[in-house]
Amino acid sequence: MINRADYVTDPEWNRFLDFSRDLETPCVVINLHTVKRNYIKLRDLFPYAQFYYAVKANPEPAVVSLLAEMGASFDIASRPELEMVLSLNVAPDRMSFGNTIKKARDVAFFYEKGVRMFATDSKEDLKLIAQNAPGSRIYVRILVENSTTADWPLSRKFGCHPDMAYDLLILARDLGLTPYGISFHVGSQQRDIGQWDDAIAKTKYLFSSLEEDENIRLTMINMGGGFPASYTQPTNDLSEYAAEIYRYLSDDFGDNFPHIVFEPGRSLVGDSGVLISEVVLVSRKNNTALNRWVYLDTGKFNGLIETMDESIKYPIITSKDVPGGKEAEVILAGPTCDSMDILYEDYKYRLPVDLKIGDRIYFLSTGAYTASYASVGFNGFPPVKTYIME
Repeated sequence: MINRADYVTDPEWNRFLDFSRDLETPCVVINLHTVKRNYIKLRDLFPYAQFYYAVKANPEPAVVSLLAEMGASFDIASRPELEMVLSLNVAPDRMSFGNTIKKARDVAFFYEKGVRMFATDSKEDLKLIAQNAPGSRIYVRILVENSTTADWPLSRKFGCHPDMAYDLLILARDLGLTPYGISFHVGSQQRDIGQWDDAIAKTKYLFSSLEEDENIRLTMINMGGGFPASYTQPTNDLSEYAAEIYRYLSDDFGDNFPHIVFEPGRSLVGDSGVLISEVVLVSRKNNTALNRWVYLDTGKFNGLIETMDESIKYPIITSKDVPGGKEAEVILAGPTCDSMDILYEDYKYRLPVDLKIGDRIYFLSTGAYTASYASVGFNGFPPVKTYIME
């Protein structure tokens, strides 16, 4: 049985239960107090850094507004995200177009609205930026290999080899753009802090060689995200990440750090959310089957896509949990008519044996990549709703 108090304090849990008692499931409840607390912790542990919140993690206006008030900047992935953040009166100089896959007309739109910082990882994309956002600051994303220690790896689709990054920054200068820095992402929910060491070393090599050989002086490192939320698998405390990353930077750059940027998403908002689901059916596949199938009113397509390949293992509790209560292994599945909609089959959760239709299931630490990942209506099931608890 998951110890709920390891994730949510008794007062916060009681406040959540009062708030959510009459809410229709499935839904996600976001606790803004947790978001604020997480941002303050990040800011205190990395006083030398600037934070560009990854809006895609949870684009709720209340979350974005809170972080804007606290001084955060924003990593923007698309035109609708930009329009939403601008509508909250956030200045464009606090934004970066961090997606390396983008249309020319979207680059032009960002430039028209005042955004002047763009990520890239390819020659064609760089030319597109030069044509539609002249003079802008460019940072090149490099590949980070060996990131299988992340629960949600990001090393294949994005980034380029450091040798190509070197060439792209020269081309950026020649195209009239401003070579600004290097970015990398060690993988989301990264549990191996050493991954930052290798990435920072590659970045230092690029900084030094470009300045020595091409007189290009880069001034920024964007380290992306990767800091963990609180799921079932243990991670080091964020303070240990901070101490080790500071040591890596000091080893490579001495006392003269470049401008350091992080793009936290999961680590800021993950712990703030509780996804509430209802048991639709409990069944067995034959009369002697050992495992029950527990079908819920939420699944991969309406909130829990990160259970794909059982990558993210959320802490789960139920309305039937009692100390010393009898439990047994279950297979958890969603409500749709798609055989992919199985949440956990290999990794066995143990749930109360008296679990019945209509009981509530609570997925903790679901403030990131849940509602923002939901389909618009697969099988007619609507996207999971979000409620804000202030």
